[in-house]
Amino acid sequence: MSSRSLRVLIAPDSFGGALDAVSVAAAIGAGWARIRPGDSLTRAPMADGGEGTLVALADALGDACTRETLTVHDPLGREVEASWLLLDDGRAAFIEMAEASGLARLAPEERTPDVARRASTRGTGELIRAALDAGVERVTIGLGGSATTDGGAGLLAALGLRLLDAHGAELPDGGAALASIAGADRSGLDPRLAEVSLAIASDVANTLCGSTGAAATYGPQKGCDDPAVAELDAALHRWGDAIEASTGRLVADLPGAGAAGGTTAGLLGFTGAVLKPGVEVVATLVGLAERMATADLVITGEGRADEQTLSGKAAMGVARLARARAPVVLLCGSLGPGAAALDASGAFALVQPIGDRPMDLATAMADTQRLLENAAERLARSVGIGLVLADA
Repeated sequence: MSSRSLRVLIAPDSFGGALDAVSVAAAIGAGWARIRPGDSLTRAPMADGGEGTLVALADALGDACTRETLTVHDPLGREVEASWLLLDDGRAAFIEMAEASGLARLAPEERTPDVARRASTRGTGELIRAALDAGVERVTIGLGGSATTDGGAGLLAALGLRLLDAHGAELPDGGAALASIAGADRSGLDPRLAEVSLAIASDVANTLCGSTGAAATYGPQKGCDDPAVAELDAALHRWGDAIEASTGRLVADLPGAGAAGGTTAGLLGFTGAVLKPGVEVVATLVGLAERMATADLVITGEGRADEQTLSGKAAMGVARLARARAPVVLLCGSLGPGAAALDASGAFALVQPIGDRPMDLATAMADTQRLLENAAERLARSVGIGLVLADA
């Protein structure tokens, strides 16, 4: 084999339901090192701003970030411990919505229509308040994996916004309560929100309401039945009207306003937040372009590679950033419909499923770590052969 050493950047997404991005990167690195221990391996786990992003960032940044923990309220108002990251020597914060308001905070039996009506983003607002208390200048909020459909109302209430019914009484938490909203009092909204730079990391294009809105698209996975979807969609319509009446901002029909149960709509309505592609935000935070500049090879990965990979997923974000700098290999759990388009796109030098024998999905998911290690080992052998031929 060639003695030439390579600089390999390992920047995968999670394999959903099997391994998070940190574990995927570790497995790829372990398999590669079996064959080519002399290579320089740099791990930069990736994410799209949703669930798992905080863990990926913490691993990629190491000592350059601090993990802070706070007691906040979960989607049903119970006290839980949630984390956020302090970055850039205390000047910036990253908050993952799923930490406080995620669907994972609810037991499977709690994912019912009644709970979906009451679930609140208040805990995420409490995390934002903690970041403001820390004196940060920039806050990035990663959306995704939420248990909520409250339009971000609970988040804003935790930051001082008063949501009122026709009698001037404050509304209870939860998306269903927004059906009774008559106005929003901004006088108590934390003034520091206007002083910091707020970015929303999300790749969701859904609008707030309607057939492609937050309730219709994501409500069923949060426990909604058809009546609950209809009720929450109507409540979000009222919320969109209330935002317009209070701020003059038309947010309901904006692409992405329906992300995380409509949380984007609330943030765009009452703060100066800017919506940014999640993959790009994460890539910037981990300095992926700088890491990639010195790489000879980039390895990314995702659980299922299909035509949607080309539409803003983390693996495609890595490939776009690499461009002509280094070849990109995509390791995937399986190939889905339209996967041939990945080869045609030219974004990847190789798209390689990790399976090594016929197996059902459950078996493959349970065996993902071994499959990734072995796939990386095979890839390293192939690259070694190529280097020998190139040197011949």
